[in-house]
Amino acid sequence: MGRSPLWPAELSHGEVLLRPHLRSDRREYREVRAANRDWLRPWEATVPDPLWARPGFAEMRRLSRASAKQGRSLPFAIDIGGRFRGQLTVSGFEWGSLAAAHLGYWIDRRVAGRGYVPLAVALAVDHCFAAGLHRMEIAIRPENSASLRVADKLGFRREGLRERYMHIDGDWRDHLIFSLLSEDVPFGLLHWHLRERERTASPTFESGEG
Repeated sequence: MGRSPLWPAELSHGEVLLRPHLRSDRREYREVRAANRDWLRPWEATVPDPLWARPGFAEMRRLSRASAKQGRSLPFAIDIGGRFRGQLTVSGFEWGSLAAAHLGYWIDRRVAGRGYVPLAVALAVDHCFAAGLHRMEIAIRPENSASLRVADKLGFRREGLRERYMHIDGDWRDHLIFSLLSEDVPFGLLHWHLRERERTASPTFESGEG
């Protein structure tokens, strides 16, 4: 498999920058992971092997770079205002007649809820759609209210429940599946999201109200 035309890439809007992981991220990566260990544990993928251990930063970076070079994934660091704050990965690429992939992410709890994740997801989706991808999918545990809000804010459609779909936090967990098609956002997901954010933030006045 050859080098991916989608990688390497840097995608940005405002304070949000999606970029490859850098060696210099090591210290901030370790600090962010330590500060968010308990908060991330219920949502992160594990492996059904009692001997499995989550790789450290150097091994994670080596594996993700190899996967990206082979065109199998887009492993972005989420940089907020010049600091490492999380990760977003597009993986499971299927081209040809399917032209689909799926996306996952996590972010530092200390900057969560400020609209950064929807912007990061929109940037990644637009990057993939511009390259010819037709469908992007997100799988979310039903208990993960924060991620459910992200899918809703970005107009992803709920398709249904896949039982015991993915190994998370030490067991097989149900996931809700959400999807977005390229024709759903002909001018780009970032454009759609910013327009919707502006629309919902604008005050509305109903006739007859004092």
